[in-house]
Amino acid sequence: MPETVDSLSPLFAWLVSLALVPVLLVLRKRPNLRDGASLVAGVVKLALVISLVPLVTAGKVVVVTLAEVLPGLPIQFRVDGLGLLFALVASGLWIVTTLYAMGYMRGLDEHSQTRFYSFFAVSLSATLGVAFAGNLLTLYLFYELLSLSTWPLVTHHGDAEGRSGGRTYLAYLLGSSIGLALPALIFCYMRSGGNMDFTTTGFLAGKVSVVEGTVVLLMFTYGFAKAGLMPLHSWLPAAMVAPTPVSALLHAVAVVKVGVFCVIRVFTGVFGIEFLRGIPGAQIVAALAGITIVVSSLIALSQDNLKRRLAFSTIGQLSYIIMGVALLSDNGTVGSIMHIATHAFGKITLFFCAGAIYVATGKKYVSQMGGLGRRMPWTMGAFLVASLSIIGLPPGGGAWSKWYLLLGTLDAGAWWLAAALVASTLLNIGYLLPVAVSAFFGKAAEGDDGVGGEAPLACVIPLCLTALMTLVWFVFPGLLKTLASLMT
Repeated sequence: MPETVDSLSPLFAWLVSLALVPVLLVLRKRPNLRDGASLVAGVVKLALVISLVPLVTAGKVVVVTLAEVLPGLPIQFRVDGLGLLFALVASGLWIVTTLYAMGYMRGLDEHSQTRFYSFFAVSLSATLGVAFAGNLLTLYLFYELLSLSTWPLVTHHGDAEGRSGGRTYLAYLLGSSIGLALPALIFCYMRSGGNMDFTTTGFLAGKVSVVEGTVVLLMFTYGFAKAGLMPLHSWLPAAMVAPTPVSALLHAVAVVKVGVFCVIRVFTGVFGIEFLRGIPGAQIVAALAGITIVVSSLIALSQDNLKRRLAFSTIGQLSYIIMGVALLSDNGTVGSIMHIATHAFGKITLFFCAGAIYVATGKKYVSQMGGLGRRMPWTMGAFLVASLSIIGLPPGGGAWSKWYLLLGTLDAGAWWLAAALVASTLLNIGYLLPVAVSAFFGKAAEGDDGVGGEAPLACVIPLCLTALMTLVWFVFPGLLKTLASLMT
């Protein structure tokens, strides 16, 4: 068992974005100070999370208890390798997303910007609550808080399309979590004797039958529908009605990554990998993920709306993560956890680019991208770099996570899943690279006068930084590999 240490850093990191909300409300009529406060809070949050790296990489687990709900069942933070990796990604990308939002929201003169930044902050607090959750109850509570705090972001525009997308968003996420994950949680509480702390062997291991274990595993996998596993995936394209900074938040940082993170926690902390090798549940989940990977990639190939194409891409990429942990192999788990980070930086870059294109030109369809690279070289260059990472080609960091995922399929003898991974990679090439090729070498759309250039610097700088980070993760993957390996 790893050594546990007490520290208030997880608590303070979680509180930073909550404490920001009243500051934003006070500064609502002073936008420069309001947005600056968001950036400062992001830096403080990231610094607090980074302070945990030496402890966790030394094999220690940081624990802090917030409150005891029932005897032996507290709301508790417990920071290990998986949680720290996710917290680093979320807190780091909060900073660049805030900077990007400043350029995007001001560039389009969006309404209710203070409300936007306030719920944005609450959602990041909920995300860190999930990342640091030490038991199943804490995980579930912050999962639900994230659904509620991101709903106003999805419906930000307030029009009929936004309200419809918001209803779909809540119907899927709350319906699945209350209808599936909550009954599964209650079952775990009763069967475990009230102790639902995540352990390396799984607190439910050996306490359920093969049928019970399989059913509960599937209930959790679909109950945490933020993971986007088909057929509970339709909320994700529906959420594209939100402003692009929200789309970036949903698809790269907070919502979808919380979904797959929760699934990984169920596999590793509720059941344990060794126990799952004795029941068919993991094989069923891996098969569902494999199907989702291929089908979503095919659908993405047919989408002309750039954000919808990226949305269906996200569905497939999330299933890479689920498939990786469901393989029940060390390489598969390492690849799954690393892909949380590599996909986050790649996909947020692509969404940043889509938003920058819309701010600068008003274009949102792939068929309109011809010649755009000559007007927006930095944006489309970043799009190309991020696309290589999502595809899994050097010099993108996604090459490493996909390599370990492929090794995981071979370790498990799952040849058809290896084939699905390769097929999806080819489809990734088909729906991402033509966008950049058309932008740099294609003809401009008819009627396009070619006037204009890049979006505001506040949009361009973040997308260049996140694209650069996809290259950094390829050259220096050590930290991601170390944190991921702590879970094997």
